[in-house]
Amino acid sequence: MSPLLNSTQFRAEFPSLADSVHLASCSQGALSSRLTYALHEIGHSLREQGAPWGRWMEEVGRAKERFARLIGARPDEVAVLSCASEAAYQAASSLDWTDRPGIVTTDLEFPSIAHVWLAQGGRGAKVGVAADSGEHVAAEAYEAVIDETVNLVSVPLHTYRNGARLPVEDVTRIAHEHGARVFVDAYQGAGVVPIDVDRLGCDYLVAGSLKYLLGLPGIAFLYVRGGLEPQRDPELTGWFGRTDPFAFDPRLLDFPDDARRYETGTPPVPSAYAANAGFDLLERVDLHDVQAHVSSLVEELAERLSADGEQVASPAGARGPQVAIRDADPDRLAARLAERRIWTAPRGDLLRLSFHYYNDRSDVDAAVDAIRACRRA
Repeated sequence: MSPLLNSTQFRAEFPSLADSVHLASCSQGALSSRLTYALHEIGHSLREQGAPWGRWMEEVGRAKERFARLIGARPDEVAVLSCASEAAYQAASSLDWTDRPGIVTTDLEFPSIAHVWLAQGGRGAKVGVAADSGEHVAAEAYEAVIDETVNLVSVPLHTYRNGARLPVEDVTRIAHEHGARVFVDAYQGAGVVPIDVDRLGCDYLVAGSLKYLLGLPGIAFLYVRGGLEPQRDPELTGWFGRTDPFAFDPRLLDFPDDARRYETGTPPVPSAYAANAGFDLLERVDLHDVQAHVSSLVEELAERLSADGEQVASPAGARGPQVAIRDADPDRLAARLAERRIWTAPRGDLLRLSFHYYNDRSDVDAAVDAIRACRRA
């Protein structure tokens, strides 16, 4: 086994950081040399082997196994899909809203997930919203709207808006006490915080590779707790959702007993290569070290920006891997920072600056100095 990388060694895997500051991992992770090689590798397979489906399926299977290991799950508890929205739909479509029509979510949910829940209204679902402070939502707010009519409770591990860590374990306990299932969107944490689905206690969890998992768009992983009985079969399906995908029987609609029942058509092979490039790096670090490193940078940036008079919207005591500041025109501010090759991620009225293990204190200095210069201008 290769020795673990420290933060300096990890940073060296990202040549682009030699002339830029990447503070946009909450939107897209930085480009690593391994990702560049992975994209070359799939092109090479096309050129030299034509249609090496056996090799490609091995790559998809390897990505599934590695994601399962990352979150403390078994590979048969993970389905490979294209995006978080598809994963949320697969979970929702396997639920029966007749006797328990309730879905509980939060306005801090990523809209694409929330939209899936709203769309279940056509099947009889009714969406309730846990009240939030604009920056965070407490477990008590979920408890106030969860009762025996609720079938699904959706809670992000970290909110996309400002990176705040939500009380997932407490919400899960409350939901299960009322007989509801729990869906966790871990997109804004997987890759920079340790995740153990048994400790979280959730029934479903989704994450994808393009952000902190250091891959590209196009692939997402849906964890479904082993033994969780579907209330109905998923509505969206395809040949990889069959017990034997290679039976090629157009008249047989059978569903596997494990999470593969939620898979659909041909998996996203290029994105699986990219995902494995990210896992190559993440398997060479201790995620507890990553979390501590990222947290120190987040706290330092938040303190320095607050001292400069910036309105920090990431709540103290619950900050995840990003710092968000309020701005009248965050897109314009992001563009001005980009002129200095500082990549950030504006959303709504917030500018988000997010960290990974490849960031260091020089990036904090660069961000603080650049924002000060933009304000003076």
